[in-house]
Amino acid sequence: MVKKFSIFFLLYCCSIWGLKAQDRLQLADTLLIDGDTIIMLGDSIIFKQEVKPVYWEKGGNFNLSIQQVSLSNWNAGGSSNLAWNTALVLFGNYKKDKIIWDTKLNINVGFNRQAGRSYPSRKTNDNFIFITKYGRELTESWFLSTQLDARTQLLEGFRYFRPSGAELDSRSKLSDFLAPAYIQSSTGLNYRREFKNKDRISLIASPFTGRFTIVMDDSLSNAGAFGVVPGELVLPEAGLSFGSTTDIQLYENIRWRADLNLFTNFESLGNFVVNLNSVVSMRVNKFITTRIETILIYDEKVFIQQDSGPPKQAIQLQNMFNFGIGLDF
Repeated sequence: MVKKFSIFFLLYCCSIWGLKAQDRLQLADTLLIDGDTIIMLGDSIIFKQEVKPVYWEKGGNFNLSIQQVSLSNWNAGGSSNLAWNTALVLFGNYKKDKIIWDTKLNINVGFNRQAGRSYPSRKTNDNFIFITKYGRELTESWFLSTQLDARTQLLEGFRYFRPSGAELDSRSKLSDFLAPAYIQSSTGLNYRREFKNKDRISLIASPFTGRFTIVMDDSLSNAGAFGVVPGELVLPEAGLSFGSTTDIQLYENIRWRADLNLFTNFESLGNFVVNLNSVVSMRVNKFITTRIETILIYDEKVFIQQDSGPPKQAIQLQNMFNFGIGLDF
């Protein structure tokens, strides 16, 4: 009897110590040992399960907007047309110990079809952007990072015009898949902060950046388009770069995502190539969303054909307002 009481008293003390230490086995009250049988007096035995660490955060968004106008004997004028625009965003972010690896793919394609004109189907939007960044933590917010930024388009692009005295429009080829394509590799310091509501800000400055302009179309390459030497397929450059990624919630159901990339060649420091992509998403409900997209590009090596006069350097600007289906996954 004394032996059983000693065992009981020892077990009771251990259980009290285990509760204070928050061990994996939490005892609500008391356990009695009677031979090989455990009898619990109290409420319950609670086992704490180990929480497995999550290293990957993956997801994306798909958006589709369609507009159709059909006219028949319409006295006010106009023409029937169909327009659609689609956007796909995929991302995968990895974080373990002192290592981070963020990857994002952004694809946009849009068309407009209007009756009564030559070349009735015309592209209105076409972007392919792939950005991946690998970093090692130096402090809580500073990382030594290497980033790869690749940009191109998927389909042919044309300039439409009507020659003097002609009744129908003509077109000239401006671009194509991998014509141009821009691949930029950079290594530098990365400032990275994550906040509540999944807000995220990332800034990277790189004194070591290689940039390659690729023109895989023979006609465009032979014309020296996008700054390549006539007849060459690749223009290599070395310089400095600065990049930023912003993903923050402005208001409830309203988020702003923006990617900025600046590059300047060592041979012409201060003359920046600018790429800015900005998207404001306003979610109406689970499936309906409104998007305001802005794309700004400036490259002094790219000369834009004007309606009149010779080609010249200019800021390329695209604004889109889309209302349609939006799915997060």
